[in-house]
Amino acid sequence: MLADSGFEASHETSSPTDIVVVNTCGFIGDAKEESVNTILEQVEAKNLGHIKELYVMGCLSERYRQDLQKELPEVDRFYGKFDWTSLVTDLTRRHPGAISYDRVITTPSHHAYLKIAEGCNRFCAFCAIPLITGRYKSRPIEEIEEEVRTLVARGVKEFNVIAQDLSGYGQDLYGELKLPELVDRLADIDGVKWIRLHYAYPTEFPHGLLDVMARRENVCTYLDIALQHISDNVLNNMRRHISADETRSLLDEMRRKVPGIHIRTTLMVGFPGETDEDFNELLDFVKEQRFERMGAFAYCEEDDTFAARNYTDNVPEDVKQERLDRLMALQEEISMEIQQEKVGKTLEVVIDREEDDFYIARTQWDSPEVDPEVLVKKTRELQPGMFCNVIITEAMPFELIAIPE
Repeated sequence: MLADSGFEASHETSSPTDIVVVNTCGFIGDAKEESVNTILEQVEAKNLGHIKELYVMGCLSERYRQDLQKELPEVDRFYGKFDWTSLVTDLTRRHPGAISYDRVITTPSHHAYLKIAEGCNRFCAFCAIPLITGRYKSRPIEEIEEEVRTLVARGVKEFNVIAQDLSGYGQDLYGELKLPELVDRLADIDGVKWIRLHYAYPTEFPHGLLDVMARRENVCTYLDIALQHISDNVLNNMRRHISADETRSLLDEMRRKVPGIHIRTTLMVGFPGETDEDFNELLDFVKEQRFERMGAFAYCEEDDTFAARNYTDNVPEDVKQERLDRLMALQEEISMEIQQEKVGKTLEVVIDREEDDFYIARTQWDSPEVDPEVLVKKTRELQPGMFCNVIITEAMPFELIAIPE
């Protein structure tokens, strides 16, 4: 919208500029800290005369607008998560009109994120997302299809489908879970090479999605599904509405129906009331499941959540960190073993960029920025955005080395 109004917009800049807009996150402590530090850096740049105007938008200012206005008077104006179009109106002195899907793509031109819904109805005890985003709102299937066609026409081949909760897609609009149908219809669109799915929820999971994933070649056999824990004690306290047995049953179904699926999950340690027994159960679960991709973080109390209002954060910080370190050390061992199994295999990759000694690529099981990369030796010329086959020659816990086939 800014570009359509005559502004030259760039994703990052280190040179002097007229206007800086900081888009913030308000989800967890580390993200909030990063957002605040970024704002402070830009405040300093403004004080030094490197920028003329400074605006802040997004989730942090949605949650804490009054506090931020009081503490950071140098910011010209704050916008939240839903009134961000007012920024365009304020800068151009005119209403920006209808929102177009002809968006500025800030990722490499061959892949894009595709947001299909906003909000969350789950209200897990630890999570502030429903407080920031509000209730679940699905986008109509036809609207999403039109956006994908528009992006394909501009050269996008890989779509990372995202929502705070993919599993609930469609229930509010259609009265039933529609993620399987949506993914099936997106896979029909000419030019869509890869569809990758992020942030499914294990409770009320749309099981038909697994049939679509198994049947459609351009739907990656990859699923990002945050499980958080396996101890029934902790799951109940987290208000996850799922048991350990139900979790294992779902994972068994995924691996049975989609052979070779790579499951990415996120786990939490140090939730209030987590005992040594609970944590050891989580370690055993990770050993048992051998997740292809796994991240973890320590519990951090979030303002106004159920946990903040009803539980005491009673796991000491050093215990949280020790548990987190042990969990991630275990995952590094598992990841190394899984990576080693790929040595000698021929895999299809997409080339993301060129560096001095390698082309940097990803398989269908590697989401941008969060998953392992494939370092392809320069034995022949390749171009960013190309899909090609490579032979894996070496493995590291979070990287593979390959040569073009």
